[in-house]
Amino acid sequence: MFRKIAIVLGLFCCLQVSLTFAAQGVYKDRVEPQWLADGERFWYRNVTREGTEFVFVNPQTRTREPAFDHAKLALQLFKLTGQKDSPMHLPIDALDYDSVVQPDSVILILQKKKYLLNLKTYALVDAASIAKKVPVNLLPDKRTIHNSGDGGVDSSITFINKTGKPIEILWINDEGEKQSYGNIAPGESRDQHTFSTHVWMVIDATGTTLGVFDAIEKPGVAEITASAPSKAASQPTTRPGRGSRQGIRRGGQQRASRPGPVSPDLKWVVFERNGNLFIRSKNAGADAGGEIQITTDAKPGNSYSSGEVWWSPDSSHLIAVQTEQGQEHKVYTVESSPKDQVQPKLRTLNYVKPGDKIAHQRVRLFDMTQKKQIPVKDDLFNNPWSISDLRWKGDSSQFMFLYNQRGHQVYRLVGINAADGSTVALVDERSDTFIDYSGKSFLYWVGDDQLIWMSERDGWNHLWLYDLKTGKVKNQITSGQWAIGEVIGVDELNCQITFTCGGIRPEQDPYYTHFARVDFDGKNMTILTEGDGTHSVEWSPNRKYFIDTFSRVDMAPVNELRDSNGKLICALETADATEALAARGGRWPERFVAKGRDGKTDIYGIIVYPHDFDPAKKYPVLENIYAGPQGFFTPKRFSLRAGHQQDLANQGMIVVQCDGMGTSGRSKQFHDVCFKNLRDAGFPDRIEWIKAAAKTHPQMDLSRVGIYGGSAGGQNAMAALLWHNDFYKVAVADCGCHDNRMDKIWWNEQWMSWPVGKEYAENSNAVNARLLQGKLMLIFGE
Repeated sequence: MFRKIAIVLGLFCCLQVSLTFAAQGVYKDRVEPQWLADGERFWYRNVTREGTEFVFVNPQTRTREPAFDHAKLALQLFKLTGQKDSPMHLPIDALDYDSVVQPDSVILILQKKKYLLNLKTYALVDAASIAKKVPVNLLPDKRTIHNSGDGGVDSSITFINKTGKPIEILWINDEGEKQSYGNIAPGESRDQHTFSTHVWMVIDATGTTLGVFDAIEKPGVAEITASAPSKAASQPTTRPGRGSRQGIRRGGQQRASRPGPVSPDLKWVVFERNGNLFIRSKNAGADAGGEIQITTDAKPGNSYSSGEVWWSPDSSHLIAVQTEQGQEHKVYTVESSPKDQVQPKLRTLNYVKPGDKIAHQRVRLFDMTQKKQIPVKDDLFNNPWSISDLRWKGDSSQFMFLYNQRGHQVYRLVGINAADGSTVALVDERSDTFIDYSGKSFLYWVGDDQLIWMSERDGWNHLWLYDLKTGKVKNQITSGQWAIGEVIGVDELNCQITFTCGGIRPEQDPYYTHFARVDFDGKNMTILTEGDGTHSVEWSPNRKYFIDTFSRVDMAPVNELRDSNGKLICALETADATEALAARGGRWPERFVAKGRDGKTDIYGIIVYPHDFDPAKKYPVLENIYAGPQGFFTPKRFSLRAGHQQDLANQGMIVVQCDGMGTSGRSKQFHDVCFKNLRDAGFPDRIEWIKAAAKTHPQMDLSRVGIYGGSAGGQNAMAALLWHNDFYKVAVADCGCHDNRMDKIWWNEQWMSWPVGKEYAENSNAVNARLLQGKLMLIFGE
C-alpha cells in the first residue's frame, strides 16, 4: 500500500491533476441574473433535474415566479414553428423586457429571431412587426470607485456632458490604474466602446470626481451634470501587489499625483539624459536650448527616469526617484527536448533570491521655482524593500509615500514637507515578527487629511482611521476576535466601508467568508450575509440588491436575494444534489474540528472518503498539505471533487486536509508560528487533529499515514519525513522548495526574514536530509 500511495500520488502530481471530473447530478446550483435596464428586476435560467425553467424576480414585490407558463408557451411555439418541445426544454436563447412596448408582454429570442409573447393571452407574434421603443439605459452613478473586471461582452457608454465645462473620461483597469480617454467639451457627447465588466469615471479640470459608471451588457448612457458632484473615491480600492516587484506601484494615485514629465501648469517638461534629469520649456523644441539640469549625481546603475517624477499640483515642486539597481542572479535550466533541434538547450533567466542585493530607491525633492534640490534625510526610509503609493497633497504642501522596509518588520507612511524637506512618519507600523504586506495591507486616502489603514496591531486584521494632520489614530474602525479579509469598496459620500471577513459569526467556521459594512467611525456594523457557509455576492447594477450564494464542502449552494442592508428579500434556489450524493455512496466530505498543539485552539479540516467506502474496513490515511503562510487552503466551498482529493480517495484511501498554525486567516498569534520556522508547517496541530479524527473514525489506519504536496506543499511533505517520521511513513513531494535560500526572494524573505540567518539552514530539507526516514518520491520538472 505504501508503494501504491507513492505511485498514485506521483502520477497525480506529475500530471498536475489535469484530469477532469464532470459536475454531474447537481441542479439549481447557480443564479446568473439578467438585470433589466431599471436595475430593479431580473430574470435567470434555472437548470433543474427536469430541464430549464425561466424565472422572473421582482425585489420590490419580493416575488420569485416563473417568467411565463412553460407548458402554454410550448403549445404556442408548436403552433408557430411546428417543432414540438417539452415545456422544460424550450429553444429560448434570451428574454427581452426592456424593448417591449405592450404591457404584460415579453420578447423571446429564439435562434436570433424575436417573438412578442402576451403573458395574458399567450398570443405569440413576430416582434419585427411591432413598433419598438428604443430604451435609454441611464447608468447610475456608483460613487465608489472599483476595479474593472476581466472579460465581459462588447458594449458602449454614451457620455453626455451637461456641466457647461470640459470633462475628462478615465477607464479604471483591473489593477486599479486610471487611463485617460480624452476630454468632452461642454454640451457634447461621445460614444465610448467598452466591455460589460468595465468601470469608468468622469472628472473635471480640477480632478474632482463627477461620476463613476459600470458598463452593462446593453449600451448605456452616462449623463454628467454640474449639480451635486459625487464624493466618489479618488483612488481605486487596491492593495499593494503580491510579488517581488521592486518598482513604483502606479495604481491608486490621485490625478494630481500621477507620475509624468509634464508639469500641471503645462510650462515645463522633464527629460532624462545619461541618467540625470533636465527640464525645458514645454513650448520649446528639443533643440531650442534653454535646458536646465536639475540632477548631477547619476551614475551607471544609479540613475533617474523621467517616467518616475511627480509634480506638485501647483507645479512648484518636483519629486524624483533615484534608483540604484540590484544585482542579477542567473539561474540555468536545461530544455532536454526543444522543438527546433535534437540537442538540448541551456536556458538562462534572472531570478533574485533571499539575501541578494535589490534595487534601492531614494526619494529626491526639488524646488522648481528656484530650480534647486532640497535635501531630504532618509532616516525614515533608508532600507527599502519597496516605495509605493506616492502622492502629493492637494495643496502641494506635502508629498507622501508608503515605505516597506526590507525584512518586513517596518511598514510606514512617510510625509515630506515641500518647503524644507523635513520628514515625518504619518503612520508607523512595526512588528517583532513580520508585517503581512503581501496579503493584509490596505490604505485609502479620504481627501488629504484622513487615511483608512489596515493593521494587525491588536492581534487581528482590522481597519483604522488616521488623522494625517496629526499622524494619530482618530478611531479604530473594526475590532474583535475576527479578521478582515478584503476591502470591497469605500463609499466616501456615506462614510462607509464594505469588506469581507472571517470569524465574525462565532458559531461558524472562522474561515467562512462573510460580507459586512461599517461606518468610518466604527458604528453601524452590519453583517450582510447569514447562512452557515462561505459566501460570494453579486450586486445589482444600482447596488440596491445582491445575490448571496453560500455553500460548504458538505452542502450544495444556496442562492438568496438580499437588499443592500443584508435583509432577506426572497429565497431563489437551493441546489439539488441528490443524484451526485447517491453516485458517491451517500457521503460528502466531512467537516471535522479538533484541538491543536496547545489543547485550546480549534483546528478545522475535512475528511474525504472513497465512493465505495466500507465502514467495516481499515483505510490508509493520506494528508494533502500546503502550509504556505500566505493563506489557508482547506476547501470550504462545495465541490464534487473537493479539490482533487476525491479522485485520490477513490483509489482506496481516506484523504484529509486541515490548516495548522502558521497559516493565515486567523489571529496574528496563530500566523506568527511560521516566522523563521517554515519547517513547523503546523505539523504539531495536524498530527493532533488526525489522531483526534481517528478516535471517532476507526476506519482510519494510523499505522499507514502518507502525505503529499506541491511547491510549498512539496517542501512540507518532505519535512514530514525529516521531523515527524514517527507518524508519517511515505511522502510525495512535487516541485518543492527544499531550501528557502534557493527560492524566490519576496515569498521567502516575507516569512523567513532578512538578512539571511542561521534559521534558513535550520529549516532546510537539504541541510537536514540525513534525518530522512520513510519512503519519499521527489518530483521536479525541467
